[in-house]
Amino acid sequence: MTFPQDAIAAVTHHNPYPYYADLVAHKPLYYDQIKGYWIASSAAAVRAVLTSDLCRVRPLTEPVPKALLGSSAADIFQHLVRMNDGIKHCPFKRAITTTLTSIDTAQITELSRECAQSLFNEIEHEPISTRYVTFAFHLSVYVLASLIGVPRDQLRQTALWISDFVFCIAPASSPEQIERGKDAATRLLDLFRALVRSQEVGIKSSHSLLATLAGGARQMGSEDPAVIVANGIGFLSQAYEATAGLIGNTMLALTSHPQVYEQVRADPDLLRSVIAEVLRYDPPIQNTRRFLAHAGSIAEQEMKKGDVILVLLAAANRDPLANPHPEQFDIFRQDRQIFTFGTGPHACPGEAFAELIALAGLEKLINAGLDLESLARFATYRPSANARIAILTTKGIDQ
Repeated sequence: MTFPQDAIAAVTHHNPYPYYADLVAHKPLYYDQIKGYWIASSAAAVRAVLTSDLCRVRPLTEPVPKALLGSSAADIFQHLVRMNDGIKHCPFKRAITTTLTSIDTAQITELSRECAQSLFNEIEHEPISTRYVTFAFHLSVYVLASLIGVPRDQLRQTALWISDFVFCIAPASSPEQIERGKDAATRLLDLFRALVRSQEVGIKSSHSLLATLAGGARQMGSEDPAVIVANGIGFLSQAYEATAGLIGNTMLALTSHPQVYEQVRADPDLLRSVIAEVLRYDPPIQNTRRFLAHAGSIAEQEMKKGDVILVLLAAANRDPLANPHPEQFDIFRQDRQIFTFGTGPHACPGEAFAELIALAGLEKLINAGLDLESLARFATYRPSANARIAILTTKGIDQ
């Protein structure tokens, strides 16, 4: 068994979980002298960091990545609620949570299934080696953009822009990716500003997710259209990799546990339980970061202002004190604790959306007779510092 080189390499390692288990057992919260940051891995340490008043989501000296400054990408990034703390975070976070919970789960399910069908038909003539990758990444954009009010004929282009924007704001993005992302950000801002204007005058449905967000923001005393537009785009960008990873990782889990796959084929309702366990067992988001705004103690460790903490969400999911026998893939697990969506003030409110969209996508792929075993044979992971996204293609397989 070979451990990954470090916690960042673990994200795309073929099996990082023994490494995570070792950290949980022996180094639940420690300072890595080589990397120059703290690493939190146990459930207790992760919870302590994510709920600490000392921590911020961005470095104090760099609220917006330097590479984005002066661009449309920076205009979006600086207003994203998940990238802000304090007075810029709390009121609008409530508006976002209220907006997401206003959508009935039955509506999300129905729309997700409709989008899965239309997207599946749309990519039917694309190269078979990549068509399912396109499906996994684009599905969440199609669903959420439809709820926001993006016209049907603009969904594909919107998904492509979101892809470029997500690459742009990633820590390891290349200069070429940053430039493409900046251009995509400009296009997204134009689209969403037009949507806000049209919805305000009643040209389009005032019941859209974007209109609901604007109304909720006004109730919270935040009427800045730049904030509304940015966080409307944020709905799409935050779901993009996480949902694709949840679809891909679940497909891989089904091939790795054939008995579970047989259970799902016999009883499709069990797929919901499979997705819930994948979120714990092999989550799409493996880590996040926090930055110390003040010196103080977290989980009995003294830290300095400016210290950085790499928070291993995936390791906390495998902590036996949170989930007994964590190495077992158990779709009937009782009292499952999942750290994948975070906890504390910056916990992601989109968990239900991710699960329902992924469910619709997986239902479509399974019902279409997809050969999961053949796809898994060539599985790789998309390069990333924090998102674990299984890429299942038919590379090398004749159509």
